Amino acid sequence: MFKVVVNHEEQHSIWPRDREVPPGWSEVGVAGSKDECLAYIRTAWPDITPLSVRRALSGS
Repeated sequence: MFKVVVNHEEQHSIWPRDREVPPGWSEVGVAGSKDECLAYIRTAWPDITPLSVRRALSGS
């Protein structure tokens, strides 16, 4: 079982459900099998460009 985690750059990953989330990452509240978590990530994170790069490109 896994959980979905996200960092300050809005990058998503999966992490073993029974392990503490590493520093700099936080849980998004989604957990399940590897396939379920990856399916969530595909829909929640369509643009894999890090947040800082998106901001730089938009001039924000």
